[in-house]
Amino acid sequence: MQTSVAESHLLDALIDSWDRNNRIVVNLLKMIREEDLDARPVEGSPTIAELFMHLHYVRLIFVVEDAGEFARALPPGEWQAEHDRRRMIEMLDESAAAVRDAVRGRLAAGRPMDRHYDHQILMLQHLIWHEGYHHGQIKLTLKLHGHPISDEDAGPLTWSVWMKKH
Repeated sequence: MQTSVAESHLLDALIDSWDRNNRIVVNLLKMIREEDLDARPVEGSPTIAELFMHLHYVRLIFVVEDAGEFARALPPGEWQAEHDRRRMIEMLDESAAAVRDAVRGRLAAGRPMDRHYDHQILMLQHLIWHEGYHHGQIKLTLKLHGHPISDEDAGPLTWSVWMKKH
């Protein structure tokens, strides 16, 4: 499939937005105190650690379902808590790479996604929306537990990641 220079630049910008999204997720994880990883907003809700692993799992399951040739090994469950922050970051980076590879690969091959999405780019958009939703849940959980992340602390590691020019 032949792409124009403009299309190539657009794809690069979209992939960059996905990479920035992952950086924001990882930055949020780094801002959370170890003892807050088991916090939950209300009884019966997932913990913060489980939410981060849910993000990782959802990324991977959509790759399995939509572009299996780019699949990575799935964790044993969707809501498993991991407490090794370094390992969590590695997992998030790995699943972000799987999504990036799936979208780029399917676009390059001119192949649609197998199960979801009218266009390959919609996978990125859906996952960014999904992760923003859980980002808000995590920050609200911290606030409910008396450990809010201030805008001054969060801004450079979240909003500035989106708006900073390279």
